[in-house]
Amino acid sequence: MQTPIGLISLWSQGDWIIRLVALLLLAMSLASWMVILLKVIDLIQFKRLARSTEAFWHSPDFALGLNALGPQAANPFVQLARSGFEASSHHRNTQAQLHDALDISDWISRALRNAMDDSTARLQSGLAILASVGSTAPFVGLFGTVWGIYHALMGIGASGQASIDKVAGPIGESLVMTALGLAVAIPAVLGYNALVRGNKSALTRLTRFAHDLHAYFVTGARVGAVQPDGHAANVVLSMKKA
Repeated sequence: MQTPIGLISLWSQGDWIIRLVALLLLAMSLASWMVILLKVIDLIQFKRLARSTEAFWHSPDFALGLNALGPQAANPFVQLARSGFEASSHHRNTQAQLHDALDISDWISRALRNAMDDSTARLQSGLAILASVGSTAPFVGLFGTVWGIYHALMGIGASGQASIDKVAGPIGESLVMTALGLAVAIPAVLGYNALVRGNKSALTRLTRFAHDLHAYFVTGARVGAVQPDGHAANVVLSMKKA
């Protein structure tokens, strides 16, 4: 019961700077939690889409393989497959262009790399907000504490009463601002670290799929890594183009 009373008293007795700092910390907290929740949902959806890549490779043709990858909108695996297919078709069917100086492997690698860059940018969107909140929120709270102590001491000096009960209350309430800053920063830092690890795993799966696509569009077959007897080797898994 003490904390709500302290916060209410801090809000009612503080000046406009203290209130502005409190609102800023609240906005930073809401922004960080919104980013964390949205990115967690994206990573869960990504893991679900990643499980459909094997169905893609076991499809009878390319068009059915795209459908097996799941929803087409904002699907990084579909975008990779389409980018590789369009680059392969463009290189094969278009003549007398600047890209003729590149072989098909380099041309498809460039297209897949561009698609990977787009997917990486989408995965990393919002992380800058968490990094900014995690690094600045403690200092914002500390500024609120310093200003609150200054404001409290000025009030005590003006009243001429310096007893412990007159000093402890206002200064103790000002110290709450530091605690609020830490309460905002800690979830942002932990969320940032967790999302970076999740994005690293997601990018590893995308990179693996991109390598398989590159091999497929260049050689006409996906290059596997395990023989039926379990020994490591290059196993070619064919799939017809549409």
